Amino acid sequence: MVRLLPRFSQLLSLSLLAAAVHTANAHVYKRQCQATLNLALTVAHRLQDHYFNPSNGQYTGGSLWTDANTLEDLHNLMLATGTNDFSTVADTSFIGKAALNSATNWQAILNGSNDDAGWIVLALWKIADYKGARGLSNTAYLNSASTIYNIIAGQWDNTCGGGDHLDLQPRVIASGLAALSVANGDKTLLDQAEITLDATIAHLTTINILRESCDNVASGGAVCNQDQQIFKGIWTKHLQYYLDNANDPARTAKYSSFLGSQTSAVLHFGTNANNDVGSVWYGPDQGGSIFTPKTSASGLAAHAFATGQQHSEPPLSLSPPLRPDGYPVHYLNELVPCVVSSKVQQNRNPPYRNRRSEEKLA
Repeated sequence: MVRLLPRFSQLLSLSLLAAAVHTANAHVYKRQCQATLNLALTVAHRLQDHYFNPSNGQYTGGSLWTDANTLEDLHNLMLATGTNDFSTVADTSFIGKAALNSATNWQAILNGSNDDAGWIVLALWKIADYKGARGLSNTAYLNSASTIYNIIAGQWDNTCGGGDHLDLQPRVIASGLAALSVANGDKTLLDQAEITLDATIAHLTTINILRESCDNVASGGAVCNQDQQIFKGIWTKHLQYYLDNANDPARTAKYSSFLGSQTSAVLHFGTNANNDVGSVWYGPDQGGSIFTPKTSASGLAAHAFATGQQHSEPPLSLSPPLRPDGYPVHYLNELVPCVVSSKVQQNRNPPYRNRRSEEKLA
């Protein structure tokens, strides 16, 4: 647990607001790629069919805060695609039922976990965004979000200059700083945000693909815990929230290729024949990837929050490792363009192209 100083407590609050700002701007959805949104829908349907238990409103093998992230992602996806495929999920979920019940004791549900509380607020706000966009009542969700937010705020004290106690999630720092920049007009906060983003890309990737310390393509190694299973997707989501709030074409261009690499890696390395997404994205699974509702939600976020830019590949001089089919790993960056043919959509694992051969033919 850490003590947040006043400025950083404000940052946490604005990290929550980042998602709300995200859906308020029409330009957000134009940045997203229809091809990757279609992939996200496929993963989302499998996630619901395979893991969601309508009798208790929870994801089998999930947890309170990871379920909250999944609900947020599903409603982001419906807002982005204009679909209503998961329109009943909120009201039948454990979190949604609690929100709809004015007598719910949120203190008992949260049990003192401020970080869980924050994720639930994000989910409730996103559900409210969706319902509002569809002309449905969202009052209960907004009221519950306010109740939970006030529970967090009520724990403010004067230790170390004032703040709340909670587990700090570096994955939301950038989106929080961008939201703060929108609020106060200080664009230097965006430069500070990119320090954290660039550090993640520099130190938590393999071949330009996000990788947790527990991720291993081979079996027999460390097993990712429930937090690590979903963190990569949360990071891509909040990177897109950051870009939406920054609203700067140059900053979007800086990270769009990276986001595109993640969705392509999820498709070609992380997804099995049943459209479940595993924990390992950086290479073909050799038995080390694990498959849970959290890992599928993580992959869903990677697809849903791709910016849809055309992705470039690393220099050939890097000599990346080869896939089993003999082509370099970096060719995966080309395989999820914004516009894909119906043939590619029907074939989840299209053959890898050999650019050198194509150049000779040209």
